[in-house]
Amino acid sequence: MQNNVLILDFGSQYTQLIARRVRELNIYCEIHPFHKVPQDLSGFKAVVLSGSPFSVRAEDAPHPDLSQIRGKLPMLAVCYGAQYLAHFHGGKVEPSETREYGRANLSVIKDAEPLFDNIKENSQVWMSHSDTIKELPENAVRLASTTDVLNAAYRIEGEETFAIQFHPEVYHSTDGKQLLENFLVHIAGVEQSWTPGAFVDLTVAELKEKIGEDKVVLGLSGGVDSTVAAMLLHKAIGKNLYCIFVNNGLLRKNEFEDVLHQYKDMGLNVKGVDSSARFLDALAGVSDPELKRKAIGNTFIEVFDDEAHEIKDVTYLAQGTIYPDVIESISVNGPSVTIKSHHNVGGLPDFMKLKVVEPLRMLFKDEVRRVGAELGIDKTLLGRHPFPGPGLAIRILGDITAEKVRILQEVDHVFIQGLRDWGLYDHVWQAGAILLPVQSVGVMGDERTYEQVVALRAVESTDGMTADWVNLPYKFLQKTSNTIINRVKGVNRVVYDISSKPPATIEWE
Repeated sequence: MQNNVLILDFGSQYTQLIARRVRELNIYCEIHPFHKVPQDLSGFKAVVLSGSPFSVRAEDAPHPDLSQIRGKLPMLAVCYGAQYLAHFHGGKVEPSETREYGRANLSVIKDAEPLFDNIKENSQVWMSHSDTIKELPENAVRLASTTDVLNAAYRIEGEETFAIQFHPEVYHSTDGKQLLENFLVHIAGVEQSWTPGAFVDLTVAELKEKIGEDKVVLGLSGGVDSTVAAMLLHKAIGKNLYCIFVNNGLLRKNEFEDVLHQYKDMGLNVKGVDSSARFLDALAGVSDPELKRKAIGNTFIEVFDDEAHEIKDVTYLAQGTIYPDVIESISVNGPSVTIKSHHNVGGLPDFMKLKVVEPLRMLFKDEVRRVGAELGIDKTLLGRHPFPGPGLAIRILGDITAEKVRILQEVDHVFIQGLRDWGLYDHVWQAGAILLPVQSVGVMGDERTYEQVVALRAVESTDGMTADWVNLPYKFLQKTSNTIINRVKGVNRVVYDISSKPPATIEWE
């Protein structure tokens, strides 16, 4: 590809959003840590510098090497990037006199500037910084101001270098997408050729060349990512793809059978393995959430390894790793501030000795769904809510027993089926039930009961990084609560979780 955009990450919480907005313009981009600028830049047509939690005035401020970029490639510096160019090139950056965070409006825009084509004065932008540019760098021309920020945007004379002190990638910047399009398409001349169809053609060709006649094993989960990865591989290597779907006993009610049935019509070579008892044995007496995850992960690897050894001469393990997993697993001296070691990245034990292939590793979740649609995967499967890898184990607070799993499967089934029946399922990003380690007093008929409490959770989100609870209709909640209490033996109280993320997480464990 010769139409790539390079995004240098300085640790902003919004860096992934920049990439998502660029991809929405059908332009391919990659995020790289600021201190790992690719040596070969011949494939890139433009560069974007992200924001950062750091101050350019701090001793530990990130210092990128821009010598191969500045004046050679069109560059857009966002927030920290704009302040960096000013601070180290003849300008002046000082602490803001007023808090520059949240919504602002462009009160002045310089005429006839391509960066602001089709953007009118008073356009809303999103500020998020504690420093401000008091004096512009050498050879700079001011392009826009807000009431409080004189130097909201500028460009450097004699080169295609632009800088802005607001975040165009954030939803609250109403013309942010237009600004990115102006820079990338009209100034940098990047082609808008990154489409699901183009991705499928390119990826299938690459997989054919990389894998050849070798065999690949893939652990299917029934979710969107592993299914789309499987279909891409199937298109590339056909019968040499071996899919294994493991029932860990912690799936939703009837999910093992339903998913296997769903895959039958897709032409995939899938083997279902019911290891419920093995997983429940591994979880016996375990209450700590992290220990539960480890027990499930280790058991899955053992089961998967046993099954993989049944297939002769396997060379590759395929994984449904997606781009946020990759980004979150790269340490950038702090970028994206909290970095985690992701379960999908580099989690392969040494003894499996397989090469890894990850067809989706450069895609965001919404792009995976669009590629799935391009591959003809059924809409109901592509629209499935995310489901945690450890399954119901992290929705049962405390230790796991077969009886607790049964209760939660029944409760979850009533809730999810109800969302479908009421036409609410597609308006929710993720939903599920949680079995609490609490019993409450109730009355059923003339009898006093002392039984389990369950919490229902439904959130709306785009990527799971932030989430709001869904305001489900009272009548729906009333009907769902009544159905659960009447049908599910062992439950006498239902509550609804109205916490947003942050501060709460989506899952309880």
